[in-house]
Amino acid sequence: MAITPSVVHGALPEDVVPLVYGLVEDAEQADGIAPLSEQRLLWLGDADAPVVHLLTWAPGRLTGIAQLDLGVDGKATAELAVAPSDRRQGLGEVLLRGARKEAGDREFAVWAHGDLPGAKALAMGSGLRPARELWIMRVDLVARPQVEIRALPEGVTVRTFVVGQDEDAWLRVNARAFADHPEQGRISLADLEAREAEPWFDAESFFLAERDGELLASVWLKVVDGIGEIYVLGVDPDAQGLVLGSALTARALERFDQLGLGVAILYTSASNLAAVRTYAKFGFAPSNVDVTYA
Repeated sequence: MAITPSVVHGALPEDVVPLVYGLVEDAEQADGIAPLSEQRLLWLGDADAPVVHLLTWAPGRLTGIAQLDLGVDGKATAELAVAPSDRRQGLGEVLLRGARKEAGDREFAVWAHGDLPGAKALAMGSGLRPARELWIMRVDLVARPQVEIRALPEGVTVRTFVVGQDEDAWLRVNARAFADHPEQGRISLADLEAREAEPWFDAESFFLAERDGELLASVWLKVVDGIGEIYVLGVDPDAQGLVLGSALTARALERFDQLGLGVAILYTSASNLAAVRTYAKFGFAPSNVDVTYA
């Protein structure tokens, strides 16, 4: 009997969201990496999210999910997960085929977090090919090299983020810094406020570089389960050349030292050679990869 996924446009029903979280946790335990990104999880119950959900079920339980992001004109990008106990039954193919159907004539792509063999085989078997790599880079904070950092340019100061005051300025610079980034560059005020409500959010670990009251760059840190993450580091295009990326990376690592952490990670596009060189200088090295197939 053919399996047909149920389709939900927009937010999932409140009673379904915890089932998705449970499936994602099971998949992460089995695979060592989460199948859905943080933004996708935040979108599960967001009535304004530009998404379509496809769900597969067995009696009384959720067996698979695909979420299709339609927020970029002409594009549709999917992430999907299948419960570990329900794999090798064709559910991945069902979800992927359903997502491509919902995408219509949009340019379709699917993320494979960790580029695991099963996900890679599913994408390649569907005629998709690697299109983009997102590196997870990692550093041992104790063993990292000592890097000499130039002093901040004249007039530039660094302070911490103030909730309720700095959102608009940060969103403006973030959009400019990541204008060519299909996910990060379109973070909205609602997305930012959702993250401010997360238990890991700490304004004291969110640094802004300014000159004459104008935001030039920022680095936002995240700490979960004893691991520090350089969550977002962005520099306004007009401030390129001031070496603020290196200065803020150093400030981030100093903050992790203050918090007593031993390991730090970050995510960056493999094609962003300038960022990769900067992070490598501080001891970061690739430890895993997420791949978009298109």
